[in-house]
Amino acid sequence: METADVIVIGSGQGGIPLAADFAKEGRKVVLFERDALGGSCINYGCTPSKAFLAAAHAAGRAHRAANLGVHAQVEVDFPAVMERVRGIRHQFNQGIKQRLDGAGVTVVCAEASFSDRHTVTGGDVTVQAPIVVINTGTSSLIPNLPGLAETPYLTNRNFFDLQELPPRLLVIGGGYIGLELGQGLARLGSQTHLIVRGDRLLSQEEPDVSATLAEALGQDGISLHFNATTEQVTHASGVFTLELSTGESLQGEALLVVTGRKPNTSALNVAATGVELDRQGFVTIDEQFQTTCPGVYAIGDVAKQPAFTHVSWEDYRRLKAILCGEQRTRDDRVLGYAVYTEPQVGRVGMTFDQAKQHGINARCVTLPMSSIARAIEWGHDLGFYRMVIDQDSDRILGATLVGYETAELVHVFLSLMETKATWQVLEQSVHIHPTYGEALPSLARLLLGDDMPSCPNR
Repeated sequence: METADVIVIGSGQGGIPLAADFAKEGRKVVLFERDALGGSCINYGCTPSKAFLAAAHAAGRAHRAANLGVHAQVEVDFPAVMERVRGIRHQFNQGIKQRLDGAGVTVVCAEASFSDRHTVTGGDVTVQAPIVVINTGTSSLIPNLPGLAETPYLTNRNFFDLQELPPRLLVIGGGYIGLELGQGLARLGSQTHLIVRGDRLLSQEEPDVSATLAEALGQDGISLHFNATTEQVTHASGVFTLELSTGESLQGEALLVVTGRKPNTSALNVAATGVELDRQGFVTIDEQFQTTCPGVYAIGDVAKQPAFTHVSWEDYRRLKAILCGEQRTRDDRVLGYAVYTEPQVGRVGMTFDQAKQHGINARCVTLPMSSIARAIEWGHDLGFYRMVIDQDSDRILGATLVGYETAELVHVFLSLMETKATWQVLEQSVHIHPTYGEALPSLARLLLGDDMPSCPNR
């Protein structure tokens, strides 16, 4: 048995820099990884999906250029699109290996499990260390649908291995992965159907966010099937057939299943440690990321942190600071995120309803994209900007931006909120004309008048 200073289980976007930093400081660090280095982000999440969407949205914008008087003939070389995606993924993956090697991290390519509280075994390697960090992430949660297991269905894990564009695509799930990949294939030429259990897309967002995206997907020719569940899946002669609870029968050459995520904890043998899991299998942690076993920590989505790369990376910074004696906690930064459909959704902080549920004297204002000069000029007038404020302190509580490249714009609010700024700071700002960002101070100026647009149905 070997000894080390730190053991990291999983090479996600929190585990990699944590292992590298401690190794550079002279500590002996052993990292266990059962799969490709880089975790979901590099291999079947952010990196390949956004490279894929670069091509998809380029094609979609070319088709939409007719609204500007430009009529384009779009020819998609799908094999080339996917080869580029896989090439970028490989490049990023190799960069991680070089980083770990350069830092002096010992990488064990094997599935890890606990032998006792501070001993981890993977393959023929057993290591003991006073600090163990679980960073095993999540994987696709596959529903128990009759017939599904016997079919060659897709998840986000194998989606990027596609070699040919499926003429017809069926998507089970109305979350952000299904929307991004479904719209992407539709824009590249697939006839696409989305099967959604509830009555709207992105059910965790505000209703008008869902409605705006439904309209956008409809413009791309995507068929939306709400309040529908899949009761039977069959696959024959290269064609999937789905029988829905609504009585509909849908067919397609590809089926993408994106119905949620589950924590990768089943192989860890946490029973040997005293590490507790919740009912869904996520690792239970305190405010300093420590599990119920002293010296064992967990970061990222395996610990039920928001499932975003930037959160996992900030978890690394938080945990490193905590282990070095600093005061950090698991939720001590403002959280923002985005959905990379077109239009995009940029979100930060609270919605109006969430603020009211917290007993805050909140107010919100909304500015439609159709009132923004740049949006009209460029033909991107679907969507809106929204800001929520605390009327007692004037502080900005949150923002929802739906429109062109709002994943970039939302950082304005994120930074203002991190500094606990008031809406007056934004109102007094002079943004460049004509830009999409120019509308953010205009949004704040709506608070200057009594007769101002507000949240729908408020």
